[in-house]
Amino acid sequence: MELRQIRAFVVVADEASFTRAAARLSMVQSAVSAAVRKLERQLGVELFERTTHHVNLTQAGQLFLPEARRTLAAAQEARHVLEQLRGGLRGEVRLGVIQTPRHVVVQPALLIAKFRAEHPGVTVSIQAAGSVKHAEDLRKRRLDVAFVTLSPEATAGLDLHVLTSEKMQLLCRADHPLAERDQVELVELADQQFIETPTTWGSRLATDAAFARAGLTRKIAYEIGDAAGLASLVKHGLGVAIGPMSFINPEDEIRGVPLGPDAPSIALSLAVPAGHAVSAPAKALLQVARELSEPTM
Repeated sequence: MELRQIRAFVVVADEASFTRAAARLSMVQSAVSAAVRKLERQLGVELFERTTHHVNLTQAGQLFLPEARRTLAAAQEARHVLEQLRGGLRGEVRLGVIQTPRHVVVQPALLIAKFRAEHPGVTVSIQAAGSVKHAEDLRKRRLDVAFVTLSPEATAGLDLHVLTSEKMQLLCRADHPLAERDQVELVELADQQFIETPTTWGSRLATDAAFARAGLTRKIAYEIGDAAGLASLVKHGLGVAIGPMSFINPEDEIRGVPLGPDAPSIALSLAVPAGHAVSAPAKALLQVARELSEPTM
């Protein structure tokens, strides 16, 4: 049994496709199929049920998958230990990044710069996407660490290291009828036109969940995947938004109005896959993030 065979099995299981697994492994599909077939012969069981359109784990495959993951993680950790003995941490960290609020100390660029200064032998590859996509890629081990803004309910299979959190507010122009209110209830916003972020953003998920819990619906007039763009649409009177005040440039004439007890909140976290050994480079990256987030005296 070889590590490359186990790796091929795990990636096929993650992708539920030999074609996608081959692309991810930078191998031809026939080589991936051959590696899995050889592993099945060595184990004496079938790991996948193969049809024309689907690849599903058998019961044996489901039992073997967590052990296969542990084997790969242990082999990777052993390599990292030996690399450190040879003169420093080496390897790669695959980091998922999102648009982070401007007040957050642990900005992705700052984190990467400090990490690379301390660990020049480690390569950091970055992937920009929404929190939902990052969560999926962490579960499928396509990423090692990712910035996410998801509630604990939406992060099954992940461990979160919270960096900051804040209550979201109603964001509106200074001349909006609700701008001078001390507090606004969600039920008062049902007839407003909303500007929103995509459904892959944690802020959108939190807002949608808050309205659903309150039994309310709302009209979304515009959807934009950019915090500055959202603020600009609000600034020009095209609607209101619900989000953290950190989305807003202090120079913009946009007010943040506190919401009632049903106000959604947003937390920025670094997430890693739960139930799996975190690689030495990923652990080092988390340590640098903790150092950056600690208040200075």
